[in-house]
Formats: sequence, structure tokens, C-alpha cells
Amino acid sequence: MKLRIRNLTKGTTLADRADIADTSAKRKQGLLKHTGLAEGEGLWIVPCEGVHSFFMKFAIDVVFINKKRVVTKIRPNMVKSRLALSMRAHSTIELPVGMIEKSRTAAGDQLELEKYEG
Repeated sequence: MKLRIRNLTKGTTLADRADIADTSAKRKQGLLKHTGLAEGEGLWIVPCEGVHSFFMKFAIDVVFINKKRVVTKIRPNMVKSRLALSMRAHSTIELPVGMIEKSRTAAGDQLELEKYEG
């Protein structure tokens, strides 16, 4: 199962083949075994109010969203050994660095998450 993530407010795409971390094991592993993310890739972590980049091999853009898929907080270019939290978030999207800027995503934007068979 893959995920297409669009910013409906701005009419842009954040990812077109994101993975889904919706089990305890998948959330715990996250992107730790990855060496990078290509444009179009990402990871939706649900449920999730916070992420860390300890032991990560690369920086990421982080988008926090609530249950209605509205952006509550953004954290562009989160380098290794950092924490990011949003107590108002229900889930988190991890993306390649630059995707927040490229998609012009900001707090308050409405996102659409569409699952499809990859």
C-alpha cells in the first residue's frame, strides 16, 4: 500500500509514493534503515505526535497533521539528533528535505492522503 499526499490548499503534491507506518514495529523503525529519500517518497506515521532524528543518516522535512488532515506544524530540514513535537498532531509525514518549500506547505493547509496499491 502506498500513499499519495497532496496539499489541497496550495494545489501541490508532497509525495506520490509514500510508505505508511501504522503498526508499532513500523513506527519504531521509521526511516532508520534508509540512506535517503528521493523526491516523491515519504513516510506517514500514524498515530504520531513527535519524531526524532537520532541515528538517522540524512535530514528530513517533517509535517504534523491533525485527524482532519490539517497541517498543525512544519519542521523543514530537521538534521540528525533532533526532536520535533506537535501535541495537536495526530500523525506525522516525513519527506525529503526541500519538499515543504517546494510544495509551499504551511500550518493551516488542508492535505489529502490517498491510499493506493503500489
